[in-house]
Amino acid sequence: MNDSCICGNPLAFSQCCKPYLDKKVSAETPEQLMRSRYTAYALGGYGEYLLKTWFPPMAKNLSVSELSEKSQQWNDLEVLGSGHKDTEGWVEFRASYQNDNGNSILHERSVFTRIGQQWFYIGGEIK
Repeated sequence: MNDSCICGNPLAFSQCCKPYLDKKVSAETPEQLMRSRYTAYALGGYGEYLLKTWFPPMAKNLSVSELSEKSQQWNDLEVLGSGHKDTEGWVEFRASYQNDNGNSILHERSVFTRIGQQWFYIGGEIK
């Protein structure tokens, strides 16, 4: 995996999302967190990371095994915009994927909160 990262950044996976997934560093922005979470879903097997980066009150019915499953093939991520102020942040993106029903696009505006030095995914509004 020396090519561009799965999240669409030109950096190699080892320099982009891998340090987040390996819990060596924490995302400094909502966009970094969203990109690393996309990569976790695209690769599968990172349910623990996804659960630990989900705002705890919103993740109470989720499990590591459920989040580790790779239920579809993620093909492309396009970040349309992002921003943050103090402890609130957002990222709007389009992600294309393929599942049993064919090709689809997820267009979402995700919201994030920061507690201490860590960003957490709260949820998103599907566009």
